[in-house]
Amino acid sequence: MYGRSERESTGPSAVKIVISGGFGVGKTTFIGAISEIEPLTTEASMTDRSVGIDDASLLTQKTTTTVALDFGRITLDSSLILYLFGTPGQERFDFLWDDLATGALGSVIIADTRRIEDCYPVLDYFEDKSTPFIVAVNDFDGADRFELGEVREALGVDEAVPVVHCDARSRESVKGVLVALIEQVLLQRVA
Repeated sequence: MYGRSERESTGPSAVKIVISGGFGVGKTTFIGAISEIEPLTTEASMTDRSVGIDDASLLTQKTTTTVALDFGRITLDSSLILYLFGTPGQERFDFLWDDLATGALGSVIIADTRRIEDCYPVLDYFEDKSTPFIVAVNDFDGADRFELGEVREALGVDEAVPVVHCDARSRESVKGVLVALIEQVLLQRVA
């Protein structure tokens, strides 16, 4: 093994990132926009049983929902792979979050300003876990646009936590969000 670094001889390092947020905020779309593999999704058709439980009133074209997790992968180079795990958005699947979040380097919390209150339990969860995170405001077509400072204030998020705009359908936008998360993680590790 002359000339090879220790990392090359042991294989790439894997880093886990959690993509989270409320019901229908764009977690599956976010992972699908950036994953180099066909994302693993656990989508199930929404049925009449979800009426009164899942508020889909603003999501008229949503016909499926994540019932366990989403998974995607990004190879940054021969030494580093990002694994993206998306949490289910409905409260009844919260019991899966601990397994998905264990060992995560950080989290992207996706916010929908049409239903900002759906972010509160997600923020509380990652704050309680002391997991580094950023907030990505998914800019839905037709939704009102707010200044990021207004979103920060509505969420009660500390100034040290980045709040960024995002289009979960755009690979470049998602890449920018992930770069912002990695920068946040590095800042917290240095501090």
